[in-house]
Amino acid sequence: MKLKMRDSLTLLALLKISIFLQCYVLYSAANYNSQAPAAPALYVFGDSLLDSGNNNFLLTIARANFKPYGVNFASGATGRFTNGKTVADFIAEYLGLQFSPPYMSFHGSVPLTGLNYASGACGIVPETGKYIGKCLSLYQQIDLFQQTIEFKLPSQYEGIEKKLSMYLSNRYLCSPWEAMTTSIIIFSLTSTTQVGVTLPKHLPNFSWISSLNNFSIGGVRTTSTRLYKLGARKVVTFEIGPIGCIPSIARQNKHHGRCVEEINQLATVFNKQLATMLTNLTSTLQDSAFILGHANWLGYDAIIRPSSYVKLPYSLQFSRLTGLTDSSNPCCITWANGTSGCIPGLVPCLNTDEHFFWDGFHLTEAVYSIIAARCINGTGVCIPMNIQELV
Repeated sequence: MKLKMRDSLTLLALLKISIFLQCYVLYSAANYNSQAPAAPALYVFGDSLLDSGNNNFLLTIARANFKPYGVNFASGATGRFTNGKTVADFIAEYLGLQFSPPYMSFHGSVPLTGLNYASGACGIVPETGKYIGKCLSLYQQIDLFQQTIEFKLPSQYEGIEKKLSMYLSNRYLCSPWEAMTTSIIIFSLTSTTQVGVTLPKHLPNFSWISSLNNFSIGGVRTTSTRLYKLGARKVVTFEIGPIGCIPSIARQNKHHGRCVEEINQLATVFNKQLATMLTNLTSTLQDSAFILGHANWLGYDAIIRPSSYVKLPYSLQFSRLTGLTDSSNPCCITWANGTSGCIPGLVPCLNTDEHFFWDGFHLTEAVYSIIAARCINGTGVCIPMNIQELV
């Protein structure tokens, strides 16, 4: 009798393990590496610095689904506003996940390994980018994410839960909520997000900056809290980069030196408030980790001292000996004398890994690789912990 009971308990334990493994296989089904992924999924939010193709499905002129965009990307021009991979792509590779595909490309079931909701030309302020067409504001991105969590993902787990309920009392051993608590969320707050509207022709005054920053910080706090309520616990938010240095700004405003420092001050004020806000969220929301990605000082230093920075994959191994050589000019030939997007079909510079800027607004894959590598397992860029420590 005792032997039969022991055999039954052994069988039940094996069933539990089997069902758990089935759940885990769902997380890693799209993973091409033999090693298990470091996190179940990667979800991406932001604007054109992280957009992987959502704008392809929207009525807008803010698109990058044509050459020379994607010239160094395996799949060609996908809608990424760069020549190759983005920061989110490098992080996905490190985690052992497929690149998070654009949410707008799905009409039925969605992958369990994450989605990309980022939309070029959009930001926190709903009016951002509307003058060039439709885009997904940060609030709309979170709305779509909520729909994913509440309606689309549960159906993916239904088959496993039915099997689970036959043997176990806990039906939610494998659920979207449990997966979300260990997944990674990536936010990119860039010039579009911070400014919210087109920069004035003249340099904005302090009251304009202050009111806009307060509105934007409130928006980030609201969206971060919503993510937490939807199960997110590990959130990496990249601060605003040195926007006064991008060609679209530097070439259209009088300034001394490499950048328009008065406009860089916009980012500095906002980033200080962002750091305080993220620290407060981590201390008040139980079991949360809101990580700040220092994209500003890293980007600024690379612009001032380009030769000190070399394109790196996430493993931090050098891929070439030549560092950045041009931190002022776009690599591709753009509209409006280097201050806008790439002109379709024209051949870009040959040395893409040596340029900081890809077009008048965006960075090259080389720069994204540097930012990602230092956030993944470096020090001082993603604080209070890097992604390797976070997972």
